[in-house]
Amino acid sequence: MVGVGVFPIWWGGPVFAGLAVVVSALMSWFFYQFFLKPFDLNFLQIVVFIGLVSLTVQAVDTIVRKVTPILFNSFGVYLVLVIANCIIIAVPLILADNEYNFYESFMLSFGAGSGFLLALYLMSSVRERMELANIPPTFKGIPIAFVVAGQFALAFLGFSGLSLF
Repeated sequence: MVGVGVFPIWWGGPVFAGLAVVVSALMSWFFYQFFLKPFDLNFLQIVVFIGLVSLTVQAVDTIVRKVTPILFNSFGVYLVLVIANCIIIAVPLILADNEYNFYESFMLSFGAGSGFLLALYLMSSVRERMELANIPPTFKGIPIAFVVAGQFALAFLGFSGLSLF
């Protein structure tokens, strides 16, 4: 497997996505605490957070293009789509809704980014293993991807605890 610096190439996308979650959440926290909340502009949260997330995603895209051109060429335009996931806008909205301080905001964004990194890493690892597996022709492609995604959903659901009653 081709490497980029210290990381193999498949680590690049999840690492930069996790970094984008942390940076955009902290920028959004700062902007919310010092601009939106004092001037009672809470109704602009979503618009402002989408702008800050877009700014962060573009910055990460530029950094990846300059630092690791191999990774950028392997992802192409899909890097922005991978990074601009719903988790990146959800974290700033949760931070604003719960009124966390900076330390709590950093820890929540770091945990969300790490969890997102773990999920992307696991999915990419399984995808690589499925390329080498003997899968029936009926299940190749999207059907087996949905089966695996369902299994991951059930596995992550187990972390929250299951109660039958």
